[in-house]
Amino acid sequence: MRTTTLGELVDEAGGIVQTGPFGSQLHAHDYSNSGVAVVMPQDIRNGRLDHSSIAHVTTRRASGLSRHTLQAGDIVYSRRGDVEKCALVLETDLPAMCGTGSLLVRVPKSHFADSTFLAYLLQTDEVRKWVRGHAVGATMLNLNTQILREVPLVLPPLPKQQAIAEVLGALDDKIAANRALVATSLELVGAHHRHIKSGGVCTRTAFTDVAEIGGGATPSTKVDAYWEGDIPWAAPSDITALPAPYLEDTPRKITKAGLTACSSPLYPVGSILMTSRATIGAFAIAQVPTAVNQGFIVVQPHDPTLRWWLLAEMQQRVPEFVAMANGATFLELPRKAFRKMSFALPENAALQHFDSLAGPLHATSSSALRESSTLAALRDTLLPALMDGTLRVKDAETTVSEAL
Repeated sequence: MRTTTLGELVDEAGGIVQTGPFGSQLHAHDYSNSGVAVVMPQDIRNGRLDHSSIAHVTTRRASGLSRHTLQAGDIVYSRRGDVEKCALVLETDLPAMCGTGSLLVRVPKSHFADSTFLAYLLQTDEVRKWVRGHAVGATMLNLNTQILREVPLVLPPLPKQQAIAEVLGALDDKIAANRALVATSLELVGAHHRHIKSGGVCTRTAFTDVAEIGGGATPSTKVDAYWEGDIPWAAPSDITALPAPYLEDTPRKITKAGLTACSSPLYPVGSILMTSRATIGAFAIAQVPTAVNQGFIVVQPHDPTLRWWLLAEMQQRVPEFVAMANGATFLELPRKAFRKMSFALPENAALQHFDSLAGPLHATSSSALRESSTLAALRDTLLPALMDGTLRVKDAETTVSEAL
């Protein structure tokens, strides 16, 4: 085992540790719908890059910032906020560049380190804790190149690094495949929705004519008896953090007393949760009975076959929701304004057809995400055990093959 620092490793291999371009180097008009992906902190998820909402710049604009061009094997860090968050750049992520708010670590192939292993090592609890503890900033944590260079590392011999990386990589590859499956399924749902609206007969119907429209509230945080219970309670940030519109659980939970004390009902499975303040128009379907805070509009269709159509309609109307929002401190879409809105409702046969297509696609998506969650938990369990030698690589290979 070799004890070193990230900076020493980078220097030995002829690599780099550098910040992404400053905000003044990239402007709103530089972004486009396609081209070179620009990796921001929000695109870093579970050790890989999430392209679902990633921004792009043209190839020509990216060439002017060529020193920030990413290569396969690079590691991208979040520079502020969730500073211990990092991701390995794969060949399939390219072309891409390090974006504003991110840091680039490049350790070329050497006799000392495997970049895939290094990415996993940087995700261990020990390293993440060190990074958080050395980051600067009172209001928001910030990371810089000097702090990253000082990250302490303990490296096993290269063959063992490569074996560990291969075992854990198999899990992440399956998680990435599931993410692609989810994206494809949701794109198909959207395509079916657009096709029916463009080719069929639709009538305008108010949301309140076909669904119950509700909201939520927050139990007093000063009363301990209201909190740390077993009832899921959602805040908008729980929805915006989701990779797809399915809420399986929440980080904060309330007690029965807390539910009784606030004006949020316990919404049943299948309820459509839409964030209505700060971030307007993030969605989730409740997969478990859930209470919500005041930052939501909750839609419960009277007819379950309307659920997926209503979700698609609401997702399509987000720009309109934002335009109708008001507020001095933060924008909010009033529930009263939402109630007055109408949507396009197709004839019953078309609606039934859409439900028969959308339902299985959403089921496939939610199932894939649950599997990914299980695989990620397994990866996170294996990671420290493989790093400290309490688990042999061969035993981990058996565990992973059974899981896949």
